[in-house]
Amino acid sequence: MLRIPFDRVNWITSSFLIGTALIALIGAPIYLFHHGLDLFQFGMFFFYLCATMMSITVGYHRLFSHLSFKAKKPVKFFTLIFGACAFENSCLNWSSDHRRHHKHVDHDEDPYDISKGFFWAHIGWLLFKLDPEPPLDNVADLRKDKLVMWQHKYTHWIAVVVGLALPAALGYGYNSMMGLDPMVGALGGFLIAGVTRVVIAQHCTFFINSLCHTVGSQPYSNKHSARDSAVMAVLTFGEGYHNYHHEFQHDYRNGVKPWQWDPSKWTIWTLSKLGLVEGLRRVPDSKILLAEMGESKRHAEEKVKEIMATSGYCQRTVDALNQLVEKLAANYQELEKAVADRVQLSKEALQNWQDETRALMRQLSQIGKPALA
Repeated sequence: MLRIPFDRVNWITSSFLIGTALIALIGAPIYLFHHGLDLFQFGMFFFYLCATMMSITVGYHRLFSHLSFKAKKPVKFFTLIFGACAFENSCLNWSSDHRRHHKHVDHDEDPYDISKGFFWAHIGWLLFKLDPEPPLDNVADLRKDKLVMWQHKYTHWIAVVVGLALPAALGYGYNSMMGLDPMVGALGGFLIAGVTRVVIAQHCTFFINSLCHTVGSQPYSNKHSARDSAVMAVLTFGEGYHNYHHEFQHDYRNGVKPWQWDPSKWTIWTLSKLGLVEGLRRVPDSKILLAEMGESKRHAEEKVKEIMATSGYCQRTVDALNQLVEKLAANYQELEKAVADRVQLSKEALQNWQDETRALMRQLSQIGKPALA
């Protein structure tokens, strides 16, 4: 029988998370049924959702937690204000938890350790008090930032005033100006751009901790549970390429391929061109390719072991696989040496290596399991 440890329940956080979810699931549909959604309410919801999510991804995550770039005060101020509106605690607390997650991923010290279950990683760690409560001993650099400490002190006031009261006030003012019922406008602003937006933003963030440690691909490393998910990248403004992020956490990009959806990366790059951010950190293409080649080599070696463990395996199949493994290993060692020696490799050379790796992996996938003798 499931027993809830009531002595460990974080009642304030639990009440807020459950209460806002119920309001979003019940109150918002009732409002929409009776009053519909006008262009102003939709525009306010869209702005608040984008501002909140981008403030978490660009600000809380890549700027403050990982120091992936340096930002001027306007960028810091905007991301701290709208980051607070996500009701995900202060930037100082968020960054401390996240840095601890990266340092101890998949282990007990990880605040949202996926090995404790999907529910725990998604929201359980918030509903129940962590025992013992992790100290804020890994954010000494952020403590020196006056804006961060100001937000830390007033984060709940900022969240309520800017995140909930302001949308309601704007809805009230718009309806008054248009000759409509101002209380309906205020209620719509509170329910749609306020509460519903908070619930959507929070659970999209939570899914990175849960879903992106459960489902997806691992093209860069299998040493941790983090996985890449193109679907989650769309829902989280580029954060879904989580396997890459855990392998290269200080890169300001998550989606490094040209076709990968990462609006947070594009925003940071654009801000750099406007002189609002600088010092963008990025992993060299050679190191990224080396990680990919290493994973490809590992997959090939595992397939050889899998077939050789099969009773009555075909020696010709194993020989063909071993040739592929040897070629992958040779390429990997050559690139590894070039990276270690800091050899400047051209884009053309890296592309050729990547193309050959993909060709070899295609050959590998076409070699099926041999028929038993």
